[in-house]
Amino acid sequence: MKTQRKVHAAAAAFALLLGMTACSAANGEPSATSTELGLRDISEGVQPDQKAVSLLPQKYKDKGELTVAADLHYPPTVFLAEDNKTPIGLNPDITRLIAKKLGVKVNFVDTKFDTIIPGLDGGRFDFTVSTMAKTEDRLKVVDMIDYFKAGSSIGVAANNPQNLTNETLCGKNIAVTQGSTGQLLRLPALNEMTCVSKGLPAINAITLPNIQEALVQLHSKRLDGILYDTTALAWAQTQQPGSFQMLTPPLNVGGTGITAVALKKGSDLTPAIQAAVQSILADPEYKEALKTWGLEFGAITDAKLN
Repeated sequence: MKTQRKVHAAAAAFALLLGMTACSAANGEPSATSTELGLRDISEGVQPDQKAVSLLPQKYKDKGELTVAADLHYPPTVFLAEDNKTPIGLNPDITRLIAKKLGVKVNFVDTKFDTIIPGLDGGRFDFTVSTMAKTEDRLKVVDMIDYFKAGSSIGVAANNPQNLTNETLCGKNIAVTQGSTGQLLRLPALNEMTCVSKGLPAINAITLPNIQEALVQLHSKRLDGILYDTTALAWAQTQQPGSFQMLTPPLNVGGTGITAVALKKGSDLTPAIQAAVQSILADPEYKEALKTWGLEFGAITDAKLN
């Protein structure tokens, strides 16, 4: 009974931490994502970029608003502020800056990550800024414009009782989130490199709907580890010390770590979005957004269209 209560308590704690926002740091003082910081619109005062505006099709100008898909449960890149309504994080900052550069407003639609690309392809959304990595399969159906460099890491139980490393995960139960690059690209690449090619037992991939569930199962010892975005794992580890441990260094498999804005393949909006993103990368607000969320390491300079 005590174990069951402990698991439920962990679930509630992680849901509060990752589903909403971390309201305080370990010392009890307000954290860097308190209301006064998190709710500030970094795009305030940013003026439209005339080149980007000139490329924006008239139908979007007439509508005055772009619809953006966002899975609002992945701090620090995207989550909800303390009002439980306002999207905050790096991705909402970039999204609002794109809208300002184009002289339009933005409408966020909370969308499960693995349904975003079908939604783009079906015309339900205009674009997404969701730390989406480039893969061959994705590039067949969406246009992708670079804006940030991320990556993936392994999280294990606190104090790493199994003494795991990135190279000793063969035969272990490692969680990935459904539809993520971790599931589609990075874990298969890690498995091939460290296990299959050496005749060792394969890593057992456990696909789960979200990071909250993965962390709860890690806490209750149903998993040996989690493969997830370095940015989000570092954030959670900082906000709740001792809840789990990240293995270092970050994984160096399955791509460059560059993430991109995504639009429907051949979208008439793509040239305008690319021009807007390129303009953003040269602005101080871009570096300010990265610094706000502890992601300065991910700055890039070229809004490459893939």
